[in-house]
Amino acid sequence: MRDTVFLGPLTRRPIGFAPVKIVSWNVNGLRAVLKKNFLEFLDHEQPDILCVQETKAAPEQVEQTWPREFRAYWNSAQKKGYSGVLTLTRIPPVKVTLGIGVPEHDNEGRVLTAEFDDFHLVNVYVPNSQRELTRLAYRQEWDRAFLEHLRKLQRTKPVVFCGDLNVAHKEIDLTHPKANVRNHGFTIEERSGFDAFVRAGFIDTFREF
Repeated sequence: MRDTVFLGPLTRRPIGFAPVKIVSWNVNGLRAVLKKNFLEFLDHEQPDILCVQETKAAPEQVEQTWPREFRAYWNSAQKKGYSGVLTLTRIPPVKVTLGIGVPEHDNEGRVLTAEFDDFHLVNVYVPNSQRELTRLAYRQEWDRAFLEHLRKLQRTKPVVFCGDLNVAHKEIDLTHPKANVRNHGFTIEERSGFDAFVRAGFIDTFREF
């Protein structure tokens, strides 16, 4: 599994008037990583936008004053200590939207869309299908609904999305692919969901570069 940034068909040219540095990081618990190296990482990387996944926290649970140049936008899960995304940005967004507009998918705090002057940026934490694949069917529904959300956004501006997709796309992404064929994160169904994003014109920047 890995975080990556996806560029839509119209974002292959430079965005806006200057390059924008976007960083994506699944922190697996923001409160825990804040006690370690989160702020040092932020200072070292100097992103224009940092997209964080699996925060496992609501804003009121985090006693942190962010560097003043950043604005913080949260989408937290209804369930405490679960899921959640956070976008820290130096660039003021035109608009911020939580979720994808589908009630059955929007209570776990998995999507935050920030609209900027020249593009949409979507921060996403895709559902895990679970070890016994108990959420695989739901995961497939979610992938289709999320792709439709991206397509709607593309009708108005170019789209960049990034985050944790909870899937290893190709055999090269695993040390032992044959042994993991029906394991969560490497099923045909999950990998096909990833394929659908590529067919829609999105570039997996990790694979590209």
